[in-house]
Amino acid sequence: MGILLKNISTLLTLEGARRKEGRRITESDLGLAQKQSLLIEKDKIAWIGPQGKLPKEWARKKGLKEIDMKGRTVLPGFVECHTHLIFAGDRAAEFEMRNQGVSYQEIAAKGGGILSTMKNTRASSLQQLVNQGQKRVNHFISQGVTTLEVKSGYALNLKDELKVLQAVQKLDGVRTVSTFLGAHALPPEFKTYESYLEFLADKVLPEVKKKKLARRVDIFIEKGFFPAEASEKYLRRAQEMGFEVLIHADQMSLSGGSDVAVKLGALSGDHLLQITEREVKSLAKSEVTCVMLPTADLYTRTKYPPAKELIEAGARVALATDFNPGTSPTQDLNLVGLLARLEMKMSLPQVIAGYTVGAAYALNLQSEIGSLEIGKSADLICTTQDWQCLFYSVGESAEKTVFSRGKKIFDNLK
Repeated sequence: MGILLKNISTLLTLEGARRKEGRRITESDLGLAQKQSLLIEKDKIAWIGPQGKLPKEWARKKGLKEIDMKGRTVLPGFVECHTHLIFAGDRAAEFEMRNQGVSYQEIAAKGGGILSTMKNTRASSLQQLVNQGQKRVNHFISQGVTTLEVKSGYALNLKDELKVLQAVQKLDGVRTVSTFLGAHALPPEFKTYESYLEFLADKVLPEVKKKKLARRVDIFIEKGFFPAEASEKYLRRAQEMGFEVLIHADQMSLSGGSDVAVKLGALSGDHLLQITEREVKSLAKSEVTCVMLPTADLYTRTKYPPAKELIEAGARVALATDFNPGTSPTQDLNLVGLLARLEMKMSLPQVIAGYTVGAAYALNLQSEIGSLEIGKSADLICTTQDWQCLFYSVGESAEKTVFSRGKKIFDNLK
């Protein structure tokens, strides 16, 4: 039985943005069309066209369910491509410390930061992590998120890193993409970053692969964290095992992360605050998606990445919340988009593409999600909001219906 969404006032397909692989996006790439209908068959988009022009072969089908959109806007479901959603506890006290001038590195050196969350996460049961995580997932869904990336990295040992990834698999409602980020910080059981990376490559990654808990491997390349040379060696081993790789790169210092990303053909380089014109040009010529995380920059009171320069050079840009307990404790997509517009000088079409097509590329799912095209997954948002009012008003939550793979997963339309 199919579902026909009719009386769509404005449809944004993002087909043009997908054809341009998420690069140099303008309004013409949004695929704007008025008075449209869209047909869902099972979990796929089967037809898109003008209102009242449904092909006869579909119109004759029995059991076709029609839903009147009543002049609402329809666009692709948002893709949240960078989160640390599974964790226990909070780091509110550290937020106050940073506000009083203590650096992130100083807090980490005293056992705070990631290691603080590590203790709480290790102590939590699988079910506790799932219950906490599902509440966070539901909040993302209410904003129109239909695909959600979730990293491990708050356990830093074999048993509990696997527990975190198992929790991701138990989350319900959206398509989830798991990323192994065991190389997030140095746990107290190890003396050197190199010995810990060897442990991850020899002991942990084979288990992650065997249990099919993740297909992606991330690492935090930064001064005071994982050095570029050892990180490259580790990521190459991950690639040899069949994992896709991505990198937390050049966030606090120009530490070589974006260079490693380009060299290895990483799916994404995330953060990229400290890059110079040289790295901008290199990234623009590559297939690396540049993931911008402006709420993390807001919370850490740092400069913002050169998104405008990257876009003008031809790089593909994505946006995400970086939701985590320490440096970006927010799930607000509107805030991400607003900061991208105000602080990174991105246009609204670039922001919309960054949260759809660009983010889909960051997850290597561009053939399935990110745009509304025949044969692609029926992941979409039906909203009372005009598209020009997207990413405009922080705290506002317009009425909407959200579909993921053809199934309604959220609805507060009245």
